Amino acid sequence: MSISGAAPSPAFGGDFPINGEEHFDVLVVGGGQAGLAAGYHLSQRGANYVIVDAYARVGDAWRTRWDSLRLFTPARLNGLPGARYPAAAGATVTKDQMADFLEAYAKRFGLRVRLGVRVQSLGREGDRFVTNAGITADHVIVATSSHGTPYVPSFASELDPTITQFHSSQYRNPSQLRGDVLVVGAGNSGAEIALDAAGARNRTWLSGRATGKVPYPTIYWPPLWWIFTRPAFRGIAVGERGQPLVRVRPQDIAAAGIERVPRVAGAEDGKPRLEDGRVLDAGTIIWCTGFRESYAWIKLPITDEAGRVLHQQGVVTSQAGLYFIGLRGQRSLRSSLVDGVGDDAKYVVEKISTALPARRATSP
Repeated sequence: MSISGAAPSPAFGGDFPINGEEHFDVLVVGGGQAGLAAGYHLSQRGANYVIVDAYARVGDAWRTRWDSLRLFTPARLNGLPGARYPAAAGATVTKDQMADFLEAYAKRFGLRVRLGVRVQSLGREGDRFVTNAGITADHVIVATSSHGTPYVPSFASELDPTITQFHSSQYRNPSQLRGDVLVVGAGNSGAEIALDAAGARNRTWLSGRATGKVPYPTIYWPPLWWIFTRPAFRGIAVGERGQPLVRVRPQDIAAAGIERVPRVAGAEDGKPRLEDGRVLDAGTIIWCTGFRESYAWIKLPITDEAGRVLHQQGVVTSQAGLYFIGLRGQRSLRSSLVDGVGDDAKYVVEKISTALPARRATSP
């Protein structure tokens, strides 16, 4: 994939080995769009940094999602700092196209990415952050997004073992489905997976409260998008009912023959029971019930009692030198979207840059 921007840099590292303990100005944990955006701004400031990622290829976090997934933002909102997405402004982008764009972006700008490196613990010794991966750093940017541990309700274990169950993060295509399909969770992921299942001629139920609908693509008209995503509007689209539908319309769900049903309240005789008391004879259940942020690997007191990171616009208040990029609502509604990570990365790197040693900035 060709992307606009400066000439390629020979500094792209790919996955190369870690020899003993290495020290960097900045360690970026996570090589998705948030981590790469951070790398771009760090390169501009001449920082001695490294981005580490557990996957084998840049972009694999997208490649491993379900086959038919498309981004709900149009192509013009899927670029990163220094490079627009190479497609017509209103084009719909597939998950594999996005993965390839990220890989090309990292190569284009010579970002220092090490693949196959999993940071399983982050602690502190004096002024330095230390990891299990043999890397120490003065500053750390956590860019692993809010998608931590897949959440499945506890009563799932009470369901009949003959029912096929998996989380949306494990769903790939309708070949995994057996019998009638119950999709639990009526947000964007649930709606799109339900359409995928119904398109393969499976009887499909979609369980959950209606979350409302954002007027796509009207919301992405530049002035409205700018207003809607300012910090003052944080939370306006989510509220108590979950994230509203964006690309999928309620009428698309109805036209596909998908039956909307209430929330799943528990298990009865090994089958899922709805809030209205009905019991469904499902052969497959797909849990589109989201994720729980999981930062147990960070051995520092950075969260509240509910496990939420205590931060101010991505700057951790209790640990000097620790930052986040990609959190939901970090600085605006755009913070967890591809379109928003660039601005948040620039903000965080500007905070870091005041403490960086003076070095010649690169020109990505």
